[in-house]
Amino acid sequence: MQPSQIDQLIRGLSSVSDKIRALDRAGYARADIAKYLGKRYQHVRNVLEQDKARRAAASPGKLSVAPAKARLGGEGRIVIPASFREAIGVKEGDVVFLRLEGREIHLSPIGAVTQRVRALLREFVPPGTSLVDELIAERRREASRESDDE
Repeated sequence: MQPSQIDQLIRGLSSVSDKIRALDRAGYARADIAKYLGKRYQHVRNVLEQDKARRAAASPGKLSVAPAKARLGGEGRIVIPASFREAIGVKEGDVVFLRLEGREIHLSPIGAVTQRVRALLREFVPPGTSLVDELIAERRREASRESDDE
């Protein structure tokens, strides 16, 4: 670990987090970064792990957010951490769906549940079939039968 090389890598960077990221990109070990910057190892780890979680959340595919702890408040209320809300795309006032699996509670945005249900239903609808057209045709047949009965 050459102090002059490190100084050159972090020159011009104002925040500790930016310095941690630059040294990590240069291949320095977390413990060495912490020692050089005079920070706790946990601080360095938190910066790098949160960056990793943000990148995973921004990339398509499976979402990944660093685990978080929350406290159950009055009337059974719980605050969902901002990183989780951002990752699944919900905000205050949005409807979410809860389901219980064993002793675990799973929370999903209503849009994700709707997509999952549509995918399940597609298995039972032959390709090229329009359920809307079938429904309209069925309603017209019923209306025709009712007018014939009168």
